[in-house]
Amino acid sequence: MRRIILHCLKDDASTAVLALAEAGVMHPEEASSNDKDLPELPGRDYQQIYHAAHARLEKIQHHMNLDLAAFASATPRVVGEAELLQVNDDLGELWRQCSDIEEQERRLAEENKIINDLAQTLKNFSLLDVDLGLLQGNTRFLDARVGIIPMTNLDRLREALGLEEYFLSVFGIAENNARIVIAGLRNAHSEKKIGALLEAADWRTIPLPIEFKGRPEKLKEELANRRLAVDKDRLVLRAEREIRHIECSVKLMNAIQVLRLAAPHAEMAEVLRGRGGLSVIQGWIPHDQIQTAWTALEDRFTRPFVLETRAPTLDERTRTPSLVKHPPWLDLFLTLVKGYGVPRYGEFDPTWLFAISYVLMFGIMFGDLGQGAVIVGLAGYFRQRLGHIAPFLMAVGGASMIFGILYGSLFCFEDLLPALWMSPLKDPARMLMLALYWGVGFIVLSTLLSVRNRIVDGHVLEALFDGKGLAGIAAYLGLLWGGYSGMVYSQFGNGEKFAIIIPLLLMLGYKWHELDFPPGEKILVMLIEGFDAMMNYFSNTLSFLRVAAFSLNHVALAFAIFAVADMMGTTGHWLTVVFGNIFIMVLEGGVVAIQVLRLEYYESFSRFFSGDGREFKPLMLWKS
Repeated sequence: MRRIILHCLKDDASTAVLALAEAGVMHPEEASSNDKDLPELPGRDYQQIYHAAHARLEKIQHHMNLDLAAFASATPRVVGEAELLQVNDDLGELWRQCSDIEEQERRLAEENKIINDLAQTLKNFSLLDVDLGLLQGNTRFLDARVGIIPMTNLDRLREALGLEEYFLSVFGIAENNARIVIAGLRNAHSEKKIGALLEAADWRTIPLPIEFKGRPEKLKEELANRRLAVDKDRLVLRAEREIRHIECSVKLMNAIQVLRLAAPHAEMAEVLRGRGGLSVIQGWIPHDQIQTAWTALEDRFTRPFVLETRAPTLDERTRTPSLVKHPPWLDLFLTLVKGYGVPRYGEFDPTWLFAISYVLMFGIMFGDLGQGAVIVGLAGYFRQRLGHIAPFLMAVGGASMIFGILYGSLFCFEDLLPALWMSPLKDPARMLMLALYWGVGFIVLSTLLSVRNRIVDGHVLEALFDGKGLAGIAAYLGLLWGGYSGMVYSQFGNGEKFAIIIPLLLMLGYKWHELDFPPGEKILVMLIEGFDAMMNYFSNTLSFLRVAAFSLNHVALAFAIFAVADMMGTTGHWLTVVFGNIFIMVLEGGVVAIQVLRLEYYESFSRFFSGDGREFKPLMLWKS
């Protein structure tokens, strides 16, 4: 990656941006040290106009349900501030027209909702052949009320109201409740007593909308006429929308094309700096694309410009973007790597290592020829729907098939195929030892990658003598060698002692040199950190025992399924076997996938992968 600094005249800044966006090779970078020398941001006004216009376009797009990808891209050219301002004004006028239509649509939608609510409420009174306006309790001499009471209270309330010379009529029954209307002469004494009777009968008033003036049949006809009027207005409005769409299509197409061309310049507003008539653009370009950028600039410029390039300094490495490129079938593996972080510039990109080790560990932990074949088959059959997940599933399914052949496992049957290597449950001790060897190798490789990354970053002493450096690896391997010699050969000689003591002393000496504490605290911190480093090595190593544990667990689950199947009849036996295999593929397959990811993240990535990098994102023309 190369740092570039482009000097040009202020009037040519748009031309420079267009050329670099066409080439698609520069990652813009805001100036870090030139703020005082170049205090002006000549693109700020341009950016504000662009954002205002783009916001209006998004509103219009939502209103008209536009597919911007269907609009053809314009021939690349410089879009001036005056042209962008005109487009913003045009979009403002278009949006005012659209918002007027939206407001009318909203009003009609509210009117339609009101009509529907009134029609639903009117159903409750459809059996009443009376002017509903009389039941709203607003007459001078008549006290009329509509409500609901439980059926069990109906007769008692009827008798009580009869004593008060009130009329009661039932006009509907639903769910043991009666809809009733009561009426009588209005006077202060009777109203208070009627209120008490109704409360005792568990009365609930049915509210009557103020629009209900007349008999139900007449009201139903009025609501139908209102609905027809709303539908007619909607059709007119829809036609008006289509006409407006056609009328403004030319302006809209021009606006979309102008905004596509203006997008790179607006994006560069915080990067483009200047003073007077001079402008400066800074960024990052891959080393092999410098000539591409130079050619693009020469093709566009008619006046002089200066393009400086240099390698990033050590201080800039944390800000230098990383160009992460891999084959499409590695997309999901790359996504999982990015879930931890983006490689820092110059740092080892773990995608290939992650993909290979992930697939191998999944196969070891989930080895079954039949189940692996099902995963591969389903991934292949649904590859269009699964997208970039399909290659991942086919890879892990293929690994499961390979280890299923090595283990002699087919749909949980452990005796149909001869094991080409070994059956995990028949030799669990060997499986555990292999898992330990795998873990040791994986940790050593991860630590060596950490050494490499630190040397690239210029931290040579840390790479050599830190607990996660060469001294740490040597001490770790020395302890393993000493323990192995002691347990297997019952000897622990000077060679083993020196292999442990010398790297430990180098580690502790480096810690002593690095720590800035009083001597007593130095000794304490040095010993604690040294002990912690060694404990991390061994705890990480033991974590890899889960590789063996899950391979054994897979066989144990198979035995459990057949134990249940053997207690069934013929049909039940095979149903149990089939659904048992499905259960294992779904549940254990998911658990194994998570456990492998955990091993990758916590036992490997945590040793060498910082993940605090910035992904290379070149300035591009807006294509869709």
